[in-house]
Amino acid sequence: MLEQILSIFGSLDFYAAVVRMTTPLLLAAMGGLIAERAGIITFSMEGMMLLGTVGGVIGSGLSGNVWVGVLCAMAAGIFVAILYAVMAVSVGANQVVSAVALNMGVLGLSSLLYVLAFAGGSEQIVENVIRVPSLPFWKIPLLGDIPILGPIFFNQYPLVYLAFILVPGVWYILYHTTWGLKIRAVGEHPHAADTVGISVTNVRYVSVIICGALSGLAGAFLSIGAFNAWQENMTSGRGFIAYTAIIFGRWEPVGVMLGTLLFGAADALQLRMQTLAMAVPYQAMVAFPYVITLLALILLGSGASWPAASGIAFKREEK
Repeated sequence: MLEQILSIFGSLDFYAAVVRMTTPLLLAAMGGLIAERAGIITFSMEGMMLLGTVGGVIGSGLSGNVWVGVLCAMAAGIFVAILYAVMAVSVGANQVVSAVALNMGVLGLSSLLYVLAFAGGSEQIVENVIRVPSLPFWKIPLLGDIPILGPIFFNQYPLVYLAFILVPGVWYILYHTTWGLKIRAVGEHPHAADTVGISVTNVRYVSVIICGALSGLAGAFLSIGAFNAWQENMTSGRGFIAYTAIIFGRWEPVGVMLGTLLFGAADALQLRMQTLAMAVPYQAMVAFPYVITLLALILLGSGASWPAASGIAFKREEK
């Protein structure tokens, strides 16, 4: 049995799977990082991702074009993000409570939309797995032929490349652009930012919308990429794992990427361990990535320093 487990780590396919399983977490976490640095708690990424999964399937299935599905997934994520921004930014409601409410609402809404799209509005649940046009693999010329590294990194879905390109992109935006300075100022000292003419409301709205768009892409990767099918609650808490990766990475892009790689590796490992003849219930294997998440929070989350204005509604002071 030990030899079988060790053989997993000797397989290039395992490491390619780690990169793929990391992708939806990294896409959502990069969007969540921007919103977090603007002072918005992003528990709602789970709902954004989930509506993105069904938006991708519906768009791809009804249009026959996978890229329409990708756009629909982004639009679905943005829709949830705007609802959340209205509650968290405009109304000033408790952000954690608002996010939980949205996540619960999207869970039912996603199933309803799927039935309406593929079962003609019938109340009967669609029993057959519906296949729709899915994301292709893009092998990068020359790089894809490099031994070992080529099959792992350069023969992947296009959203995989986007996810990892976002890491230096988000880092550059946060630390080398005026917009990034505004995001960090709003997340740390919103009232000070307001006094110098920065619109706290606009910055937070745009940040949450970016989070929604990237979380929607993460959902599309699951439904019309990695699994090419849709099932109820198919995100299975990945939005919360993405949030944990932000804490793990101390709100820094490279650290967040390392966190998502850890959880992606745990997910890829449990899938392969399920195929081994082990005297362990498969439920224990499924729970493995979430155990890793809890351990990461216990070991690394206690000393984490949130942005100073995280979760605090901004109310402009009367002059």
